[in-house]
Order: sequence, then structure tokens, then C-alpha cells
Amino acid sequence: MLTVRLILSAFIAKLSNSTDTVLKHDEQDRMAKPLNILFLSSEVEPFAKTGGLADVSGALPQAIKQNEHEIRVMMPRYGCINERRSKLHEMIRLKDIEIPMGPKPYLASVKSSFIVNNQIKVQTYFLDNAHLFGRSGLYVHPDTKKDYPDNDERFIFFCRGVLEVLKRLGWQPDIIHCNDWPTGLVPAYIRTVYKDDPFYRDVRTVFTIHNMAYQGVFPKSSFAKTLLPPSLMGPEGVELNGNLNFLKAGLQFADAITTVSERYAQEIQGSEEYGAGLETVARKRKADLTGILNGIDYTVWDPAADSLIPVRYDAKSIELKVENKKALLEKMKLPFDEKVPVIGIISRLADQKGFDLIGEVLDQLMKLDLQLVILGTGEKKYHDLFEKAQKRFPQRVAAALTFNNDLAHLIEAGSDMFLMPSRYEPCGLNQIYSLRYGTIPIVRATGGLDDTIDEGPGGNGTGFKFKSYSSAEMMKAIQRAVAAYKDQALWRKLMRTGMAKDFSWEASAKKYIQLYRSLARK
Repeated sequence: MLTVRLILSAFIAKLSNSTDTVLKHDEQDRMAKPLNILFLSSEVEPFAKTGGLADVSGALPQAIKQNEHEIRVMMPRYGCINERRSKLHEMIRLKDIEIPMGPKPYLASVKSSFIVNNQIKVQTYFLDNAHLFGRSGLYVHPDTKKDYPDNDERFIFFCRGVLEVLKRLGWQPDIIHCNDWPTGLVPAYIRTVYKDDPFYRDVRTVFTIHNMAYQGVFPKSSFAKTLLPPSLMGPEGVELNGNLNFLKAGLQFADAITTVSERYAQEIQGSEEYGAGLETVARKRKADLTGILNGIDYTVWDPAADSLIPVRYDAKSIELKVENKKALLEKMKLPFDEKVPVIGIISRLADQKGFDLIGEVLDQLMKLDLQLVILGTGEKKYHDLFEKAQKRFPQRVAAALTFNNDLAHLIEAGSDMFLMPSRYEPCGLNQIYSLRYGTIPIVRATGGLDDTIDEGPGGNGTGFKFKSYSSAEMMKAIQRAVAAYKDQALWRKLMRTGMAKDFSWEASAKKYIQLYRSLARK
């Protein structure tokens, strides 16, 4: 009996010490000096957006600011940004700054505004040069759909310009957080051109890869415009296959690298399929590479408070979801039948997103008792695919080949299932939106899709997954979902389990802050 008491006492003491250690660590973190963070992105919601990067760049800084750190955002000032609506104002002391570039410098000015949500205000700077950025498109010409031929100069200017502007602003960050290839040269500049500059001596860089396939590749001749040391145009620098590669620059020179899901961090090291030619560099930086799952903004994506859907609902009033299904089918001119599940798709129409699989089995898919609603734009062959499908199956298929935010919310609320059969998916957001809306995801087990969706035996979990990238495996997953839909008790359980999941930015923000602190201490 005495022995048992001694063991129990020792266990309680150990538990108490462990708890004290955790509390002490939390207290130390709270007492530590707040960090200064500059967040760089080529697109930021609500100012300019082509995809998920903008959503992340609008939401993550707010979550970090909420944790009482000073974070500011900088992005290009595109011509599509409405000055009055975005409340931009000129920063007089940051006007006509000469940005060194070869063969001639460009002048930069800076405007300012705020990202505002829930009383959280994040100051946002806009690097302005009308010649380079005063266009309606961000990366591609809106008419030709082709990349601007001077994208090299545009984003060399942005990367170098950020560092020149910061010095004149007089605000010194502890961390510069760079996102995707348009910011990839910043770590290279800090490690070389600015390595002896006292202003940047203690500044550390984080480089986040949102999609390894988009690398910012330009001909060797573009390198001279960077004014980086000539030695960097080699295998240990910013060169890949004889070209200047912005993404490689970020991978090589950032102090820490992150991806937008844990699974994707592993995938990009494993093969060329995911690493897109940079897998060797990713493996080399393995010790500095971390996966941090993106969060979502529940002030925007929550059916209980969504002003863009006809009928609001939550897990306790889940039966009201069907009213949104009726509204969606009416809008898309499809007949309503409560027993027939609606599969929603909101996506860029591209091979990466798995539309080749859908094309292979569309006829087979139409033999199942379901309806298909698609929203998105992209490759012409997929526009053609869905335009023809609408004509062939007018009671079963409806496609809006455009982008429409209101319709995106209605599809999330009105669909029964959401299909994401991606070849690769660094994180994915729509599957997470779908969970909150009680819309069951059907996904390929890759990247963030694998990290966020679980399929248990007998239809338990939060959705349906398939591993191999094949139309046959995708069809099996859809068939499992359609079969499960017939058991409404089971289906309601799936819906409630998904709706209870929390993928808010708070957890992700704390992981980033922990990473920032680990770098700032070095």
C-alpha cells in the first residue's frame, strides 16, 4: 500500500512539474516583447485576389495581430485596386524612391490603407509604380490570358522595392514573412546585397510555399536586372535549368520555410510530381521546412451568419439547409428532388484540380442518381466539357463558367457533397468551408485534403477519400458517398461531425508566432 502511495505521489509531483513548465512557458511568451512582422504578398483580400493566397494574406495577419504582435502587410498597388473604395492614402515621405534595377532604376511611391475585420486593423502598404503595376491584371493580361512579358521586372522591383522602402519608413521588422514566388528574391537580397546593412542585420525571413508548381521562371537574361551577385546565377543560387527561378531563391535563402499543410511539406520533398523540379532543394532544407495548415475565416464562411445565403442554419437547425438546396437548384435551373444529392464544385478549371478524371467518367457519373453544379473558369477544354454536359444532361448538370462570390456561398450551403479530386492540393480551402456548411467533401488523399478530411469505416468520419489518382478510384468514392446519402441518419451524423470541426486561424497563427520567435532568438 505504501509503495502505491509513493508511486502516486511521484506521479502527481511529475504532473504538477509538467503543468508548471507549460504554464511558465505560456507566461514567458506573454511577457516576451511583441514581435514586428512584415507580411509580403502579391495579392491580399480585400484589395486584389486571384486565389487562396489572397484569402490567407488577408486573414493570417489579423489573427497574428489579435495575438498582440505588430504585423504590417505590403503588396503591389495594382490598377484594379479602387483607390476610393479601398481608402488608399498617399504617404508623402515615401514618394519617388529610387529602386536600383538593371539596366535602369525605377521610382516607387507608397500608399497605405488597412485590412479591417472585427475591430482588428492591420496596416497595409501598397508599393506603387504605374508603369509596372497600373494594370487591371495581377499576373496575366485579362484579354489574352497570357502572363505579362515583364513579370520579371515587376516582381524584381517589388522584392527590391520592399527593402528600400522599409529603411525609409524607419520601421524595423524582426521577421519578413514572404509568400510564394513573387516575393522569393527578398531572402536572397537580405543574405547578399543587404548582408552588411545594419538595418537588416537581425532581420530573419520566412518563406511560405502555397503552390510549388508556380515558380516564377524567367530567362537567364533576367538575372542582370536583379543586381544580385553574379555567383548566385548558379546551382547553389537562384538558377534552375539555366533560368532565373524566384521560388528557388526563396527556398535557398530563407531562414525558415513553410508549406500550407503538413502532408504537402512531405510531398514536395518526395518526388518531381510534387516538387516540380525543386524536390532536391526542398530535401536539402528539410530541417528548416515546416507544414502549417491554413485556417479559414469563420466570420466570412459560417452558415449561421452568412448574409449571402437565403436561409441561415447551424448544426442544431441542420434541417434548414435544404432550403438553400432549393434556392441553388432554382438559380441553376435544375429540378429539385430532396432524395437526389447535389455535388458542388467551385474551382479553377485545370488539370491540377482533377477535371481530367471527371471528363473520363462523366457518362458513368450521370448514371448515378445525382446532380452536378460547377462554378469556375480555366482551361478551354474544361469550359467545353461542361458546356456540352449541360446540353446533354439538362436535368443533371449546371455550370457557371465565371467567378461569382455570392454563388460560391450558395453552392457551399446548397450542395449535399463537394468534390475535390485534385492531382495535388497544397492545402485547399473549399473542403474546409464545406465542413462548416454540412456539405460532405469527396476528396483525393493529397496535401491538405488528406490532412483535413477523414473517412472512417461504415461512412464514419467527415467525408470520403480516394488515394490513387484515377477516375475509377474517384468513382468508387462518389458511389460510397451516394450510398451513404440514402441513410439520412448516418448522413446527418457526418454533417454534424464536420460542422463541429474547428479550422480557424487561431491555431495556425500561434504556430507561426512560435516559428517567428524561434528565429528571432537566433
